[in-house]
Amino acid sequence: MFPAILAASERLRGHAHRTPIHRSRTLDALAGAEVLLKCENFQRVGAFKFRGAFNAISLLSDEQRARGVITYSSGNHAQAIALAGRLLGVQTTVVMPDNAPAIKRAATEGYGARVVPYDPATGDRKQIAEALAAEHGYTIIPPYDDPNIVAGQGTAALELIQDAGALDWLLVPCGGGGLLSGSAIAAKGLAPGCRVVGIEPELADDATRSFHTRTLHTVHNPPTIADGTRTPSLGVVTFPLVLEYVDDMRTVSEDAIVEAVRFLFYRTKLVVEPSGALGVAALLSGAVQVSGRVGVILSGGNIDGPTMARILTG
Repeated sequence: MFPAILAASERLRGHAHRTPIHRSRTLDALAGAEVLLKCENFQRVGAFKFRGAFNAISLLSDEQRARGVITYSSGNHAQAIALAGRLLGVQTTVVMPDNAPAIKRAATEGYGARVVPYDPATGDRKQIAEALAAEHGYTIIPPYDDPNIVAGQGTAALELIQDAGALDWLLVPCGGGGLLSGSAIAAKGLAPGCRVVGIEPELADDATRSFHTRTLHTVHNPPTIADGTRTPSLGVVTFPLVLEYVDDMRTVSEDAIVEAVRFLFYRTKLVVEPSGALGVAALLSGAVQVSGRVGVILSGGNIDGPTMARILTG
């Protein structure tokens, strides 16, 4: 799939931001390594998800574009599909949990998508999307379990290594595994010696358990503050890729995630959502022991004011 990531990179040229790499001497000292933060919180829609969404919609046929697309997402993929659809002239519909952060729903609707809310305690977002797709003829673009999504997400790590040079380690947040598997493929393609580690919340550790047992595990609506990782499991596309290309999976506590968001805000002046701060949480908490040059993907910055206020005030 490495050639597909290179092709996605060309497709995204001029549409996605080539996000900056941020450094912090304090973080370097705490981690005992040279840490390079890939700031996808500065990506369009505030998260890496724009990469995969734009790549996937770009590859649709004219007939598929005319019928429109549908997805299901807690927020970042929703916004990404909505914006990519607007840019490419494609109607978009998003099935979104009714407890999704208000800022993410507002942005999704602001980009022109129709939002269909559901109760995650009683409904299944994938089944709802499939029923609407069958009724209206929409093409389903899932949040992560699609080769074109994986290829698009992998361009974040591709850029990081192209701009920063070879890495010894790469820490990547993991929800459904699209970013993680794409990043791992990109890293192995450019820096074969790079050790890629996926990071999950302890409360949503399905991918970590799946990785270590090589058997797919699931969770249902895990109560983690990292809302972008509340996916039920890795997918039929991403699970084999994670097993093939990722070197290890680790988890971090809710306290560690909160501390990482707080650290990034106060010490690096970066606004990063809990899901996006998982790699830094792993460094600060010692969940991963690193050395040399370490890339960390900050996957997004879409956090609402009340949540950030609670984190910053402890």
